[in-house]
Amino acid sequence: MERIILFDGECNFCNQSVQFIIKRDPEGRFKFASQQSEVGESIMREYDVPNEVDSLVLIEGSKAYLQSTAALRICKGLKGFWKFGFVFILVPRQIRDWAYKIFSKNRYDWFGKQETCQLPSPEMKKRFL
Repeated sequence: MERIILFDGECNFCNQSVQFIIKRDPEGRFKFASQQSEVGESIMREYDVPNEVDSLVLIEGSKAYLQSTAALRICKGLKGFWKFGFVFILVPRQIRDWAYKIFSKNRYDWFGKQETCQLPSPEMKKRFL
C-alpha cells in the first residue's frame, strides 16, 4: 500500500518531522511531498483535500487522513516505541484535533518558517515525490 505524507515545506517543525520519520522508517514505506510543490498540489486535488487545510496529510491507500488522525497513523507505521502512540486514536477525534489545531496555529511562532527549500541528500531524495 502506498503511503504519502504531504507536509508544509515552509515549516521548520514539519521539515524536522520528515527527517524524524525517515530515521524511523528504514524500509522506506513513507514517501514525501511538500504541499507547496506541483506534485503535492496535484495529490491534494486528486484526494479532494481543501487548499486551506493547515495540517499534514497522510495518503494511505485510497484515503486521505488529516490532522491528529494522520499523525497517529504515521506513528503506527514507525519503528520503535513510537508505534504505541497510535493508542491515542482512542481519544475522541474532536479532542485530538482541537489540540492539533492549537499546535498547528502556533508552529511558525514556536519553530520558525523557512525561506528556502531544504535539499535532501541523494539517499533521501528517492523518498520524495
